[in-house]
Amino acid sequence: MAANSRRIVFVTGNAKKLEEVKQILGAGFPYEVVAKKVDLPEYQGEPDDISRAKAREAAKQIQGPCVVEDTCLCFNALGGLPGPYIKWFLEKIGPEGLHRMLTGWEDKSASAMCTMAFSPGGSQDEVLLFKGIAPGKIVDPRGSRDFGWDPCFQPDGFEKTYGEMTKEEKHEISHRGRAVRAMQEYFLKQAEQNS
Repeated sequence: MAANSRRIVFVTGNAKKLEEVKQILGAGFPYEVVAKKVDLPEYQGEPDDISRAKAREAAKQIQGPCVVEDTCLCFNALGGLPGPYIKWFLEKIGPEGLHRMLTGWEDKSASAMCTMAFSPGGSQDEVLLFKGIAPGKIVDPRGSRDFGWDPCFQPDGFEKTYGEMTKEEKHEISHRGRAVRAMQEYFLKQAEQNS
C-alpha cells in the first residue's frame, strides 16, 4: 500500500457486508474504506486458494491494492460442506433448507469462517489472509432474516442465533468481526510505520 494512501478498496457489491466491515472497524480506523463492485469468477477449491485467487483478480481489475472477503459455513457432519459454496446453497434453499440439510445427522455443529484477503496490487505480490472462525451449530431459523444465514447459525456459548443478536453483540464474536479485527491490526501497524 502506498505510504500516502489513506483509502482501502473493499471489493464487494454487498452493501450489508460493507456496512458490517465499517461498523467493526469503527470511527478510529485511519483509512477510508470504499466499496467497488467487480465481477469476479466463482472460484472453486479450498478457502485459502479461493481467497487468494479472488484478491489477485480483483487487484488486476481495479489496477491497485484491494481487499476481498470470502465467507464459508462448514457443517462438521458433511465434512466441511457447504463451505465456500454457502452463497449458492442459501440462494437455492434458504436458512430453513440449511437446517433441514442436517435432519438425518446427530451432529449439528458447524463453523463460520471469514477470510479477508489483501492484495497490495502487483501480480507477483503476496496476498495476505486474515481469518476469523466462529464455532457454533445449525438450528431452526430464528430472528432477523436480513442477512444471509444469520438466523440459522447459533454460535457456541450463546442461546441466540446471529439473527437474534444486536449488531454490536454479533460483531464482537462473529467470524467476520474476528477477521476484520485481524486485518485492522495489520493496517494500524502500517499506518504507524508510515506516519
